[in-house]
Amino acid sequence: MKPENEIRSQVQKAYGEAITQTACCGGASPGSYAQAIGYSPAETTSAGAEVAGASMGCGNPLSFSEVQAGETVLDLGSGAGFDLLIAAEKVGPEGQVIGVDMTPEMLATAQANVAASGYQNIDLRQGIIENLPVDDASVDWVISNCVINLSPEKERVFGEISRVLKPGGRFSISDIVVADFPDTLRDNPILYNSCIAGAISEEEYLAGLETAGLAKVKVNMRAEFTAELLFSDSPSDFFNTTSPDCCGASTADTQQNLELFIKELQGKVQSLNFVGQKPQQGG
Repeated sequence: MKPENEIRSQVQKAYGEAITQTACCGGASPGSYAQAIGYSPAETTSAGAEVAGASMGCGNPLSFSEVQAGETVLDLGSGAGFDLLIAAEKVGPEGQVIGVDMTPEMLATAQANVAASGYQNIDLRQGIIENLPVDDASVDWVISNCVINLSPEKERVFGEISRVLKPGGRFSISDIVVADFPDTLRDNPILYNSCIAGAISEEEYLAGLETAGLAKVKVNMRAEFTAELLFSDSPSDFFNTTSPDCCGASTADTQQNLELFIKELQGKVQSLNFVGQKPQQGG
């Protein structure tokens, strides 16, 4: 595998381009992809079709949460802010929503979306999810949507989730897992940026969360991600290889090899929702 900082720089560059250069790489029609991965029409309407159309998630972590008014929600890799707006509605004016993202272009887009929404309870912070700019034991909920797979140091992310949650605090994470992924393709930047090459197995994911000291960890939902959903009419289209100048693509050989591999993805890629909590003190 590449060095951790090199992977982070690669991902940051790709997602910065993805949110600012949609004319280059396409993407889903506003709201359609969000509804395909589990958001209700009411949620996409409330947040706005344009914001929903910028979603690069693989599920709806908030639909599996029981976020209450007055609570604090932290979103790891908050992107353009779609989940932030939904969470802000749930926690109300007495609650707080914190979004952490490492990509300046994403944060700028999120800031504009938050300003347009009128919500006053959203706090955006730049940082990496392996070292969160968040106080210990300060949040009631951690959510994340198709982001942890991109981390080159997942064990640190799981540890950070445990650190920032209050005792009894809970998490709901939607993410991609893969089975039998060839090691020879782990460094492929297009597959990595598309949330596949950096993904781990379901068993590794569960073990990582439990090793971090989190409890009652389970899979709450699973859905197969077909090659069609991963690589056409979705935000993963931002990282396709149809243009040699687009989003890290390089050669015709790369395109041909990836097309062959995509046919083999069927049944190996799933979107799962992981839930659990930090144990109560003394529990």
